[in-house]
Amino acid sequence: MNKKLLAVAVSAVLLTACNDDDTKTVEVIKEVEVIKEVPVTPVTSVKNVILMIGDGMGAQQVGLLEEYARRAPNSTYNTRSNQTALSKLANNGHLGLSLNAPHGENGSLVTDSACSATQLATGKAAGSEMIGLDDQGYIVETILEKAKKAGKATGLVSDTRLTHATPAAFAAHQPHRSYEAEIAVQMVESGMVDVMLSGGARVFVPSDISTDEADRKVMADLGAPESVYKKSKRSDERNIALEAKEQHGYTLAFDKTQLANSDASKLLGLFANSGMADGIAYKACKADNSCTQPSLKEMTVKALDILSKDEDGFFLMIEGGQIDWAGHANDAGWMLNELLKFDEAVEAVYEWVKDRNDTLVLVTADHETGSFGFSYSSHNKPDAVALPGDGMRGKDYKPKFNFGGLEILDTLYSQTGTFYDVIGEVNGSYDYSNATDQQWKDAIEKYTPYTVTYEQAAKVNAAEDFNSDGYPLPKFEDFSDFYVYDTEDFTAKVGRVLAAQQSVVWGTGTHTSAPVPVYAFGPEGVTKQFSTMQHHVDIGQKMMVALGLSQE
Repeated sequence: MNKKLLAVAVSAVLLTACNDDDTKTVEVIKEVEVIKEVPVTPVTSVKNVILMIGDGMGAQQVGLLEEYARRAPNSTYNTRSNQTALSKLANNGHLGLSLNAPHGENGSLVTDSACSATQLATGKAAGSEMIGLDDQGYIVETILEKAKKAGKATGLVSDTRLTHATPAAFAAHQPHRSYEAEIAVQMVESGMVDVMLSGGARVFVPSDISTDEADRKVMADLGAPESVYKKSKRSDERNIALEAKEQHGYTLAFDKTQLANSDASKLLGLFANSGMADGIAYKACKADNSCTQPSLKEMTVKALDILSKDEDGFFLMIEGGQIDWAGHANDAGWMLNELLKFDEAVEAVYEWVKDRNDTLVLVTADHETGSFGFSYSSHNKPDAVALPGDGMRGKDYKPKFNFGGLEILDTLYSQTGTFYDVIGEVNGSYDYSNATDQQWKDAIEKYTPYTVTYEQAAKVNAAEDFNSDGYPLPKFEDFSDFYVYDTEDFTAKVGRVLAAQQSVVWGTGTHTSAPVPVYAFGPEGVTKQFSTMQHHVDIGQKMMVALGLSQE
């Protein structure tokens, strides 16, 4: 701000007449304007915090998104200056990195989503697979709970399940992430979360929902489609969705239209029995305008609309959770489509916040999944070509390796089903005891833009050992100890045989300890502290300070 100061200049002017007696001095006063630059007081606190978590989104995954947006020949960003929403945050805010393993000298090297999200939510060290507890098992108040007690509105949005590890860590306290039925009860009964939008209705409905007609009628009368309540993962007869409405004041929504039409200030949206539609399915229904579930973007916009009405501000966590699921499946095409879905939600947040000075937006990941990367190979080496440059000295240009053509980015995007669709096509129960090489070949070629040989199909079909149900388990020639998800890991076998055509490599079916990106957007006095190497417990603490909340 400029401040004007008044300076008085006095000058003596000698006026001479015909004799000395007529000589006199006259004081002339002049006004001089002096401009002094006064530094702007930095904004060091905010009213709102929006935390966006791309589950499994390491720097490698961000690289996939950016390469597609900027350089894919048919990129969907070609009409949008080839700029992702994430890059807008980076260009106009700050970018850092964060370590994410279970914190402290008694921690470990690699995290899971429950531990990582708990560390973000509490600013404290946590143990693997714990929800809302510190590393000694004590309940720790989360940033969401602190914000609610400070009078702010709160919200959780995810495209997985509401009771899945990441959203659960902000609003529940359990010794293990698998206690999703208990987590559902805590989330509803605590009164801490005003807006909850996700999938996972299976732990909100009675155990006999698939057969009890009275229970099914209750859900139908509430407006839920049968797909939402088709089965239960509860062991009791409680209808937590009904309790949320009748005992705790929540308005319920079960599909895209109900969500759009709701003007409730306290809203529970359950849009799928388990996880919501994957990014490839979303791409397809969006193309023909047939989506019945709300998108991650639409849930985000609705949550912002509701929570921003609170004059005291809000805390909102938004998770793009299926980036991680695609990474576990070693499915690069699915992963790209999940990154695009997440970036669409980031764009909505950016548009909402770009002209504000009272909101901190953080985008990060809980961890990296899959040890994904593009890699050069000896597969399909390029032919020699003549180049016009004078440095070639009459020689052809012929690299010794295949460094990956940009057209690969388009083929990844064009995938029409996930690798779960592929293995489900072979056997819907994941029992591959009688699967044939032909079935694998046909399924892979149905849902991906690639062709495979019978030899490759046989490699996918190869099994060793059996699970507790007597189903064959996939045989891996490398890193077999890092494929831990039973028959589901046949997805990674598909990834193996397509790897050369995709120029893609995977190191694991689980997580890695790679530092993850941190995008910070908002007032400079708040965001600049994130432009460093930090740990997730530091991010949790910084968010609390920014909101004026106690860290104890």
